[in-house]
Amino acid sequence: MIKLLFSMTMDPRFPTGKFQAPDTITKEEIQHFIQDIKAFPGQVKAEVFRLGEAGLKKPYRKGGWTGNQVIHHCADSHYNSFIRFKLALTETVPTIKPYYENLWAEQVDYELPVETSMAIMEGLHTRWAALLESLSSEDLKRTFYHPEMKREISLDLSIALYSWHCRHHLGHLQLIQV
Repeated sequence: MIKLLFSMTMDPRFPTGKFQAPDTITKEEIQHFIQDIKAFPGQVKAEVFRLGEAGLKKPYRKGGWTGNQVIHHCADSHYNSFIRFKLALTETVPTIKPYYENLWAEQVDYELPVETSMAIMEGLHTRWAALLESLSSEDLKRTFYHPEMKREISLDLSIALYSWHCRHHLGHLQLIQV
């Protein structure tokens, strides 16, 4: 009953709420965010098993992406983020390349089995977590310039954002009823 009441009042576009940028980010919070990123592929894998092929073809809400699209999107988004981290760590305030995620979701590769993107995420998240765990306090303050937002984004804020991004899209998959 409580779960039903909660799901009736929750906005399915934002099952974990909208991202709220913290004013300050502690070392302990960074570790928590990294754990979210590390755990994500395994959590998605469990949802893939729960949903099965038929469930993955369903949208998480009317007019929303299917489970397949959510998973392929996460692979795309996360490798773009990983590249942004590498650029910020090796260049001085690089300008990143934004991309149109909705148009990416319409490409033919989003019709492939989700196992293709799961393989990407499993390897990528292993590398990404290792990179994140190696960052010093100075590294976390490095930035990249986001031309759509017209501002610099620090790596510590980006880690917080992608922790949320993992939980956000896991929430979408959990909304799909089989």
